[in-house]
Amino acid sequence: MVRFKNFVLFSSFFIIMISNVSAQIKIGYVLSERIRTEYEEFKEAEAQLQLELKRVQSELENIAIKLDSLNQDYEVKRLMALDKGESIKKEMEQLELQGRKFQQEQFDPQNGQLMRKQAQMEYQILGKVKEAVQKVAIDNGFDYVMDASIGLLYVKPKFDITDEVLHELRNLKK
Repeated sequence: MVRFKNFVLFSSFFIIMISNVSAQIKIGYVLSERIRTEYEEFKEAEAQLQLELKRVQSELENIAIKLDSLNQDYEVKRLMALDKGESIKKEMEQLELQGRKFQQEQFDPQNGQLMRKQAQMEYQILGKVKEAVQKVAIDNGFDYVMDASIGLLYVKPKFDITDEVLHELRNLKK
């Protein structure tokens, strides 16, 4: 019986301590997807990437057009039996190889130019977002700030600091 009383006493003390500690922790959250859609630098980066993508696609289309033209020349010469078209065939193979190499240089998920450019732009912008979140968290006494876009099932709207972070991001430009 004494052990049971000690256990109940210890458990009660433990619960009281946990509730006191948890009452002192202040947690906020941001909606990173909202920051991504509303923060101007994210929009500008996306526009730059789209322009670069269009440039690369245009270059690939030019290679495809040249390849198609060479293929037509090859077929005409082959049908007319004027020439076996070996030189054209070699040129076509080189152009196909060039097109595949160019495509890989641009779009490879690990080493592609576009992927590296996107990662670099996001890294720079996310550094600013982190800086703004830290400033807002410190200024408002938050112990933790979570990203609600990736997995909170419920949070009270009063703990949403996304507006403050966006405001801080806009002030960083000045």
